[in-house]
Amino acid sequence: MELRGKVLIAQGGGPTAVINQSLVGAVLESRKFPQVTKVYGALHGIEGILKEEFIDLTKETTNNLEKVALTPSSALYSTRLKADKDRCIKMFKIMKAHDIRYFFYIGGNDSSETLNIIKGEAEKESYELRCIHIPKTIDNDLVLNDHTPGYGSAARFIAQAFTGINLDNYAFGGVYIGVVMGRDSGFLAAASALAQKYPGDGPHLIYLPERPFSSEQFLEDVARVFNRLGRCVIAVSEGIVSADGIPMVVELLDHSNVERDEFGHRQLSGTGVLADSLAELVKKRLNIKRVRADTFGYLQRSFIGCVSDVDQTEAREVGEKAAQYAIWNNIDGSITINRVGDYSVEYSLQPLEAIVGKTKVMPDEFINEEGNHVTTAFKNYCRPLLGSNVPSPHRLRAPLVDKME
Repeated sequence: MELRGKVLIAQGGGPTAVINQSLVGAVLESRKFPQVTKVYGALHGIEGILKEEFIDLTKETTNNLEKVALTPSSALYSTRLKADKDRCIKMFKIMKAHDIRYFFYIGGNDSSETLNIIKGEAEKESYELRCIHIPKTIDNDLVLNDHTPGYGSAARFIAQAFTGINLDNYAFGGVYIGVVMGRDSGFLAAASALAQKYPGDGPHLIYLPERPFSSEQFLEDVARVFNRLGRCVIAVSEGIVSADGIPMVVELLDHSNVERDEFGHRQLSGTGVLADSLAELVKKRLNIKRVRADTFGYLQRSFIGCVSDVDQTEAREVGEKAAQYAIWNNIDGSITINRVGDYSVEYSLQPLEAIVGKTKVMPDEFINEEGNHVTTAFKNYCRPLLGSNVPSPHRLRAPLVDKME
């Protein structure tokens, strides 16, 4: 059955360096099909749908779309509004009024849940509406995906940032702590390990949400590295938790003052408390004077000029595949990326309900036994995702001159 009508595309959640590749891939591929009457973009995700704030992407030039594709962040803007049942019912009614027959939502886990609810409403009314989830998240935490668009570019930024941090720390010594995004999964902080080239390179320690964090063990680890090298570079996921499962940023704050978003998630990245508290702990307990700490915050999400070409290609293709699955095959689902060989990918479509409400975490084989670094297996997994022409540091090799006295 050929389904004739409009396409609606929205972007949700945190922006990435390649999310617009997915948008443009879906727009250009959809415009090829004669049964597609219009291609609309919803401004500010589900907020734009609820307010009927649509732009007609059928009338956008291909030339400009290609330039937008190369631009980081969400060209349609984004939202953190939670799509509860009532909002989804209202959105479905608006889509029905506009004769929307294909709905593509580019986002993470919460976006897949929104699609699943709207799909259910359409089925109740026997309204033909194809709902496709286009994966996107720098956290790399969508199940059934080898990795997700956005992660490769963010991982490239983290690897390059820690390469620079390591060079700086190598020159001066001392302790450096960098807090990286990652609420439940440590994939992004783990990417800092790709900064290591020479023996003794940092990050020397990496702490992830997948392993309980102990302040005492942390101090022992730092002291051991610092006593050996005279320096220590540390990468920390913002979502590290205590043995009781309590986020360390909550442990270090007055619990009543920790903000939550509409989804009930604690706000972990809007404060430098974790980085500052860990730095203060090292200063006081280990009596190390030169201790510095940064919270990367939004820097890692949409950093222009530090984009993985592999990530760009795959983000583009998941957008194209969304249009093909929905319009050619007339089916719903979530696009997934599957690794084959070394290195290539294939795409498949999974049921929305297989993605909703689930979080992928770092597998055990990616984390060392001590729980304070990653394994070679992770480096082999992550390295191709960073793309080509990753800058590499070099050291002087000239010999020392003999002393005269």
